[in-house]
Amino acid sequence: MTSTMTGPPATGTPGGPGGPGGNRPHLHTPTPRPPASAAPWSSSLLAPVTAGAATLCASTSLTGVVSGWSWLGYLFVAIVLVACTGLALRSVRAPTIVVGLAQLVVLAFLITGSFTTSGILKIIPGPAAFSELRDVLAASADQIGTGLAPVDGTPPILCLVTIAIGLVAVLVDTLAVAASAPAATGLVLLCVYAVPASLSDTMLPWWTFVLGAASFAALLAVDGNHRHRRWRNRDAPGLGGSPSSASTPAAVVSIALVLGLITGVAATGVGTVGSLPGGGGPGTGSGGGGFGVEPFTQLRGLLDQGAAVELFKVRGLGDEKHLLRAFTLDTYLPNKGWVIGNNGRMPPGVAANRPLPPAPGDTGAAPSRPIQIQPTNWVDNWLPVYGDPRELQNVADNWLYDKGTGAVFTTSRQSAPPYTELASLNEPTKDELRAAVPKDDATTQQYTAPEQVDKRVVAKAQQITENKTNNFDKATALWQFFTAQNGFTYDTQTAPATDSDALADFILNGKRGFCEQFASAMAVMLRAVGIPSRVAIGFTPGTPQGDYQTISSKDAHAWVEVYFGDSGWVSFDPTPLSDGRGFIPSYLRQDGSPSANGSTSGDNKPSNPTSSAAPTGAPLKPQPNLAGGTAVTSADSTWQIWAGGLLALLALLVTVIAYFAYKRLRAFQAAVMHKGSSSAPDNGSPRGVPPAPVGGPLINPQVTNWLPLVAAGLWTAAIVFLAAWLSWWFAFVLLILVGGIGAPAMIRDFNRRRRLQVITSHTPGAADAAWHELMDECADRGLPIPPSDTVRVAGQKLVQRHHLDEEGRNGLRAVIGVVEKSWYGNAGDEDPTLAPAFDELRQSLRRNAPMSWRGRLFPRSLLQRLRK
Repeated sequence: MTSTMTGPPATGTPGGPGGPGGNRPHLHTPTPRPPASAAPWSSSLLAPVTAGAATLCASTSLTGVVSGWSWLGYLFVAIVLVACTGLALRSVRAPTIVVGLAQLVVLAFLITGSFTTSGILKIIPGPAAFSELRDVLAASADQIGTGLAPVDGTPPILCLVTIAIGLVAVLVDTLAVAASAPAATGLVLLCVYAVPASLSDTMLPWWTFVLGAASFAALLAVDGNHRHRRWRNRDAPGLGGSPSSASTPAAVVSIALVLGLITGVAATGVGTVGSLPGGGGPGTGSGGGGFGVEPFTQLRGLLDQGAAVELFKVRGLGDEKHLLRAFTLDTYLPNKGWVIGNNGRMPPGVAANRPLPPAPGDTGAAPSRPIQIQPTNWVDNWLPVYGDPRELQNVADNWLYDKGTGAVFTTSRQSAPPYTELASLNEPTKDELRAAVPKDDATTQQYTAPEQVDKRVVAKAQQITENKTNNFDKATALWQFFTAQNGFTYDTQTAPATDSDALADFILNGKRGFCEQFASAMAVMLRAVGIPSRVAIGFTPGTPQGDYQTISSKDAHAWVEVYFGDSGWVSFDPTPLSDGRGFIPSYLRQDGSPSANGSTSGDNKPSNPTSSAAPTGAPLKPQPNLAGGTAVTSADSTWQIWAGGLLALLALLVTVIAYFAYKRLRAFQAAVMHKGSSSAPDNGSPRGVPPAPVGGPLINPQVTNWLPLVAAGLWTAAIVFLAAWLSWWFAFVLLILVGGIGAPAMIRDFNRRRRLQVITSHTPGAADAAWHELMDECADRGLPIPPSDTVRVAGQKLVQRHHLDEEGRNGLRAVIGVVEKSWYGNAGDEDPTLAPAFDELRQSLRRNAPMSWRGRLFPRSLLQRLRK
């Protein structure tokens, strides 16, 4: 059988009146209107992408209330997971309520894996994980209640921010995609800006407003273009089809964005304490900065206080060394650390600028030492003092003193002018402490309150003190326990966890950490044997500098204070320091000499071989505009971040190359198509047809076809590695989900690109590959064509049901012509117009019959082949 057909006519359908050799004119037949669901908004990839981008850009306003950038990584992962979950479930037509619940479940997995240690399989929340999460959120509330924006990006703050923005992402995704009402997300995104704007005392960065406005404009523009395209498909008079009309919504939104920014330059904006850049006005200066100390200790963690920053200059101590106390912690939280009791609330206190009530143990017999303390970069609601303070000079009325905790404090963080402390620095003798009679008073009851301590820790404390007859000897025995001879090592990172109880793990197994762990452990063991104790937070004696002692952020420290009744609170520092900053009081030295450093020998506490100038380890919290303590990640887990980042950069590079290579290939194929279908002489181009571009494709067409698949694999690997940084279980589950959901799509895409490679290389079988790929494209769109249909009948169904435009019909005509010549005319497959014609046909299908995400993730052509 032979045929002279060259393909379907431009104005008819295959096999219709304008069939083979048909040159008769045809009446105009309006193009059938595509169904409303041909390109549903909810199945568009742009919808969740722009919604997620709008949420992420709006969240950049948190730079005004949270320091650092670690929170942005958590938010990016949360938003991507929410968007991908919604996209996957909507592709299988899941109900909106199911999609929303699934997004919340995925968000809960992320929160559990990132901020708790007791999740089922690391990521599934259970009762223990919820209890731990409650404690984390309580800690974030305490930090917010006592903090000054921007607060440090601690794990509790990161957890709170991730939960809040994750919920915003779910709401924005539901409104913008499921409800097809992206304009309604404006109120939600505005609330994201309102919170940091109301909390920050300084100007929010101008660029966060630009990012938020631009991303919201893009969301509206994408929605506007989608609705505009649907309207243009209607047979309505007066609606042009010019290409420029498609950009009308984007142009309107862009003009509105520009006008809004111009107005913002001239007018004061909410939360900017002035106008945008260029507008001048007040509030453009930067706020003051400084350091404070966090009111808690941790049993596990990594210490990194950054570069040393001077905090105080102290005069009046001479060569003596004393610890500078900021506040004390009285409550131990099992498996957490020490905190201020009563939910972090301090007692009422008395005015600190008046004569102070005597501290426990201060009889007034010892002389008062005047000590001049000059804060340099100190900003906090604590005013550090030495010994037993008796009077404070040059302090404001809002500073209060509580003799029970020994702390001077105020209700808000602030800098303080130089002040003078009149203090008793008297140290009791060994004999006085041994003879001290334990008191059953309110202080003893408060500081020996029973805690939930691991039985192994209690047994160890009792074993160490079993042969001691008084509280001083018991406390000294416990103090001497934390030495190198017993395996303890000072380090800026705790040992890897090997036990579910962090305290028992440190005392019995790891034995490595910094001052927070040593002080926490000794104080708990003291209480375990009935001795009143607490943890003090402050600074080591510092370093001599001319006529004063300089105390820096590296001197932040934690130690133990023990209550001896009439002798008051006495300091014990169990942290083994050897860099000259340690402090051993006279009552703990063998010879009874006053104030010496930590490098001692004999029966005193042995020193520990550590590097000099190592940070001591109290939990510093930096305030804005100063380098200081930042949240860091363990070196054992940073390789996942580096690997994920490198893979992401490589994926981005391949994506960009694939994009430009595909555009160049398209232009080259279009030129070949026009040249092959034109009868004009070779020395010119026909009217209305662009000339062929100079040169060929940017990359070999066979390589270009595979670049998108390579990029997709690299993006997947990058996401898995970044997920592994949070939890290996989470990465494993994510890999299983991606593999299970994406495997059919990847197999289908592999077969597609293998056929496209045959088509573009003009090898034998190109016509067969083109026809089989076209039939699979139809099947994936819900229009399977029986193998019994002829080429022309199949083409007629394709034109009618997929509403091909003029370019699509031209491509279909050329493809059918090549296929018929190959099948029935014994012609070869070397026709150079096949590849560009087939590409035009595929592009027309994408424009007029876009494939649903269900068809992309679960291609029917592959399922039909598996059934066979």
